[in-house]
Amino acid sequence: MASNASTLASFATGIGTQGAVLQVDNATQSIGIGTDNPQAMLQVGTSITMEGNLGIITATTFSGNATGLSGTPDIVVGSVTATTGSFSGSVSVGGTLTYEDVTNVDAVGLITARSGINIGSPGIAATLTADGGAIYSGIVTASSYRGDGSQLTGISVGLTTEAITVSSGTGTLNLTDAQDHKVTATGTCTITVTGGTEADSHTVRIINSGIATVGFSTYFLFPSGATPTLPTADGAISLISFTVNRVGAAGTQLLSGASVNYS
Repeated sequence: MASNASTLASFATGIGTQGAVLQVDNATQSIGIGTDNPQAMLQVGTSITMEGNLGIITATTFSGNATGLSGTPDIVVGSVTATTGSFSGSVSVGGTLTYEDVTNVDAVGLITARSGINIGSPGIAATLTADGGAIYSGIVTASSYRGDGSQLTGISVGLTTEAITVSSGTGTLNLTDAQDHKVTATGTCTITVTGGTEADSHTVRIINSGIATVGFSTYFLFPSGATPTLPTADGAISLISFTVNRVGAAGTQLLSGASVNYS
């Protein structure tokens, strides 16, 4: 008569207990605790499975201290709530990453926002679009602007005016600071210039205050070399227009034309 031990040992197809508290399946070389259909070398209920040959443990949740783990396992996180956090490797977020009460973000490398960037409340302060556009609701200030401004509206661009008074002496026009120059002349005066950029155009309005005899420095070149004679009477108005031909060590040249005596 066989003993209980020998009878159990002869169960070539495995061992099963009533209610599947313990199931040993010789055919699949698996053990189930709390299940009669183990899907791994060891399965506890429906939550934990272990594969000894692969070194893989699978569970619906893990809890506890993981500081003893080694290697760089891939971790998929569904939801994280914490007051502080630190990641030494790469972090990949498939959904929406929301920062609350963040006062500073310091990125050493490149930040890529594939769909654009909203600053402030979405669309309120500024939006940088994925196609390179920028929409600002406030004031944009920059040290310089470049490019085509033909589509700009609400701006006013015009000539800057320099006004000087010359009384029996030499009056110097600053061609760098202005394009329109107003000279109020008294007595015998000579007009010269400083600065300027090649191809710039300028105008000089000369208004006599009392009797005035006005001449020009050698920088001014007139057609056929004929320097115009301006009216000397009090209140006479004359207009000189010129284009900067050159400036610098070779000598400034202004290609000039005159319209005299508007009085």
